[in-house]
Amino acid sequence: MSALRTWIAASPPGAQLPPTRALTAEHGASPVTVQKAIRQLAALGLVESRPGVGTFVRTVRAARPADYGWQTAALGATPARGARVSSTQRAAAPDAIRLHAGYPARDLLPERLVRAALIRAARTEAAVATPPAAGLPELQAWFASEIAASAPVDVTPPSARDVLVIAGSQGGLSSVFRALVGPGRPLLVESPTYWGAILAAEQTGITLVPVPSGPGGPDPDDVDRAFRSSGARALYAQPTFANPSGVQWSAETGHAVLEVVREHGAFLVEDDWAHDLAIDADPRPLVGQDDDGHVIYLRSLTKNVSPALRVAAVVARGPARHRILADRGAETTYVSGLLQAAALDVVTQPGWSTHLRALRAQLRARRDLLLDSLRAEAPALHVEHVPAGGLNLWARLPDGLDPEQVAREAEARGVVVAPGTEWFPAEPSGPFLRLNFGGEHPDRFPEAARILQEAVRAVT
Repeated sequence: MSALRTWIAASPPGAQLPPTRALTAEHGASPVTVQKAIRQLAALGLVESRPGVGTFVRTVRAARPADYGWQTAALGATPARGARVSSTQRAAAPDAIRLHAGYPARDLLPERLVRAALIRAARTEAAVATPPAAGLPELQAWFASEIAASAPVDVTPPSARDVLVIAGSQGGLSSVFRALVGPGRPLLVESPTYWGAILAAEQTGITLVPVPSGPGGPDPDDVDRAFRSSGARALYAQPTFANPSGVQWSAETGHAVLEVVREHGAFLVEDDWAHDLAIDADPRPLVGQDDDGHVIYLRSLTKNVSPALRVAAVVARGPARHRILADRGAETTYVSGLLQAAALDVVTQPGWSTHLRALRAQLRARRDLLLDSLRAEAPALHVEHVPAGGLNLWARLPDGLDPEQVAREAEARGVVVAPGTEWFPAEPSGPFLRLNFGGEHPDRFPEAARILQEAVRAVT
């Protein structure tokens, strides 16, 4: 191929390459080798083949700057939170220590189960059939059975019909907020809370009403006051291993908040994002304590099965279910039956429970290693609450520091972290960083902690 590249470099644009037979004789190569070389040159953009005519040196187009200035007027002002991609979604240098991502490392996923499930699903009718709008009945039944397993005996748990299979919980949040709250209406949210929920609400035109949440979750009295003062008819919360703080509500807090929701004739949108990421405690979904439709429940399989399987569920009853289904149908029509079949295959295999047991031990080891590293190497960072599940540590910086500036200093030194600012629906209660202990290369946690300490010193 080097000889051909030399010939191309010396030839004018549009010059035709000699026939394969001539190139074979000239370079003493086989026709197969010559054809392979031409395909590689075409992939590099150096030549182009014209069927029935021949192969030619590609004409190099002169580069010129594009003018997109007209879009400024057409698009108008940028929404405050739509101005940039979340820090958790940013690309990082290959050699960087990545503590910012929102997903677990590949070695924490059931990769063999996923690969085998995709192969089996591709051989079934799911590969070509149109699935029901609400989801595959078998997958609906599985989600319902998961809730029933933890429901008290005196509560009627949701049925399979109450389950709507969706393509990831982020889209589900948007549909729930549009269907049940609507533009211009208030929505109670914990503070801090999941940045994606804040974004989904703001893009819907919803007014966010923050409710402070500490190591034990929100105070039920604060929730009651917020409902009374705002006139809201919904509360969004993550009672189990909240993102970013890792807090799990106590049984007493969950029961009290649910009673407040009932008294106000409101909805509790329960985002159970970390259901399968437990470490030292088991999940206790509040939807299992509700049999009159107050709890709208979301659970995703994306973070614990595979990011490639964008499969989740919304559980809702009564008219609320119909409104959410109508919104999802207008936006996505249905979720890929192939992905649904593969997800169901994974979670019903005997190896799934084995994987979850191993995952719990792996997450515990990584969490404790990052905690120990911070205590030894980064005393400036304080972790008030040790999460009993999830993927993150919520680390407080010294007062007066700018988390964005600390994050920039850390990244310049090779550690990428997520500033805590975007998890607050209003002014932050303090300077925080969110650190993912479920990422790659936990052996580099001590190094990461040392760099974070250096970054803090640099901005102090």
